[in-house]
Order: sequence, then C-alpha cells, then structure tokens
Amino acid sequence: KEYWSLDVLLDVPGSKKPLKAQFYGKDSKKLTIENETQLNEIVKAVESDKFVVKELAHKERKKKAPMPFTTSTLQQECAKHLNFATSKTMRIAQQLYEGVDVKGQGTVGLITYLRTDSVRISEEADAQAHEYIGKNYGENYLATQTTAKKSGAKIQDAHEAIRPSDINRTPAMVKDSLSRDQFRLYQLIWKRFAASRMASAVYETTNVKIGAGNYRFTVSASKITFDGFMSVYTSEDDEKAENNVLLKSIDESTELSLEKLDEKQHFTQPPAHYTEASLVKTLEELGIGRPSTYSPTITTILARRYIVKENKNIYVTELGEVVNQIMKESFPSIVDEHFTANMESLLDSVGEGTVNWKTVIENFYPDL
Repeated sequence: KEYWSLDVLLDVPGSKKPLKAQFYGKDSKKLTIENETQLNEIVKAVESDKFVVKELAHKERKKKAPMPFTTSTLQQECAKHLNFATSKTMRIAQQLYEGVDVKGQGTVGLITYLRTDSVRISEEADAQAHEYIGKNYGENYLATQTTAKKSGAKIQDAHEAIRPSDINRTPAMVKDSLSRDQFRLYQLIWKRFAASRMASAVYETTNVKIGAGNYRFTVSASKITFDGFMSVYTSEDDEKAENNVLLKSIDESTELSLEKLDEKQHFTQPPAHYTEASLVKTLEELGIGRPSTYSPTITTILARRYIVKENKNIYVTELGEVVNQIMKESFPSIVDEHFTANMESLLDSVGEGTVNWKTVIENFYPDL
C-alpha cells in the first residue's frame, strides 16, 4: 500500500539550525497521507500559512533495565551486536562455561549454564551484584525492584539465567586470558547481568505540536537525566537526542518560518526474511524445541541444504520447498508449528500423573 510522509524544516528564531518536524494530522486527529493528491492539497494549504507552536509538553519517562540473558536472547543479541551465528555463540559460551585458564586463579568456569529459558537469578548472586554495584557505581544505581518477566507455561525453571559466575571478575580482569571472541561474549553477558540489577534510566522528553492552519506537525526530543543501567549496557536502539538545544529556545505561540518541505513516497513492506536471530525468537515464541535445540536445528537444516544463508538472511532452497511439501502432505499432524508445544505439555501432564502415557501413545502412534 502506498503512503506518504511529509517533513518540514522550520527556522527557529535566534537559531542557525532548522528544526525538523513530522506531519501529524488535521486539528488533533492523526492522519495518514495515502496518495499524492492528498499530499498536494496539504502542501498547498501549509505553504502559505504561519507555523505556530501550539503546545509544549514535558514528561519524565523511565526505561527499565533489561532482563538477564536466556539462551534465546543471548543468541539474538550476539547475532545483532557481535555478528555471531547461533552455533558460534553456543560454542564460545560452552568454552566459558566449561572453564578458562585465568592467570592467578587456575581454570574457572566464567558463566553459569548456557542452556536455559529462565530469567531467575540466585539470591546469592543477586546479593553479590547488589554489593558490587553499590560499591562501584553508587547506591542510587541500585534497582529498587527487579523487572520480572511473565513466565510462560513453557519455561522450565531448573537453571538460572545466563550470568557471570562471579560479578567481581570483570571483563577487564580476564581479558588477557581469553581469545577475542571469548572476551566479547563474556563482556556482553557480564554487562547485561550487571545492567539487569541496576536502576531504570530516566529521560526528560519534550513533545511539541506545531500548527499551520488546520494541520499539525510534531517534533519531540529526549535527554537522559539519569543514566541508570545505561552506564553499563546500551543497545543500538537507545535514542540519540538531537533536537534538545532547539526546543529550549521555543515556547508556546513562538512563530516559526518555513524553510523547506520534504515529501517522500513509501510503500508498506512485506515481512522481512528470517535471520538466525529472528528465527530463534519465533521458535521460542511458538514453543518449538528447547533452548538446547535452537542452534542444532538451524545447523541441521543448513547442512541438509534446505535453507541457505546470504548476508544474514535465510532463504529456503528448492530442495527445502519440495521436502516441506512432501512432509506437509504425509505428516500434517507432526509438521505443525504447535506440535512440539502440545507434546511438551502432554509429557508434562504425564509427569504430573494426570494423563496416562499409553493414551498419549495410542493417540499418536497409529497415524505415524
């Protein structure tokens, strides 16, 4: 579907840099520009009008600390930040878990168990992190309450989240004993765990609505007033604050003059191809497999040439298409996204003694 965006560059009195505002809508209703005729109508109307600041709103916004890593989130972050394939992430995490020869300490396991879907942290590790953060960052950086994740029915809570085995063993201390990739992975796990035990970051946001006749344009800016967990761990999507300086110099009813209009045509995009990271995320959401099977699943279908990987994207091969078709025709009940999750819950019921295992087999086996 076609849609258009309209940005305006406005001159702020007493400032050399123009302010960029986005089209919002008419009066106070949000409006999507669907075609060029509609766009031209708006452009014509605002070109001759005065731009006046209608409202200014200051708000405080908190950004919560992230959860510590589970197998799936670790694989996703490593793909994003370190460009690791899931198999590489698991291989290096296994080395850190099994133990590395650290100078002066002998062989130590640097992280906890790497196959887990729980975000639970032991009380002992929590207390240790509390003490470390208080000492190195200050009391005000300590989390007042830790973010709790809604635990799905599919989570098995035997293992903790993935964390450093000792928070006092900072990445800098072990850097010389690790290979480059081991160090990068350990640093990511360490930072994420430390951040998960820290206070939220606080932003001050400013939202401005600018009117031109009946049409409204908006611009917003935010600046960090307290960095909290972001002093340790930031992700790429943490916003950059640019408009701050400009918004300081305007208040309600400031008149702005139009410098130029910037109009662009867009089309809604089909969903993107899977990458290893997004595939792992989907497998987890659908409850397909367990933390220990995400990586082997991908490795297997790559090795069998059912899929190929090109610049991170995963494409299905012709062989993959054919095999999938045959499987769907012959085994519809097994090659079904919900099969694993249902089987897991049936086996749990067997474990709890509420369902007879023979019934499960009787229902499944004849079709097979």
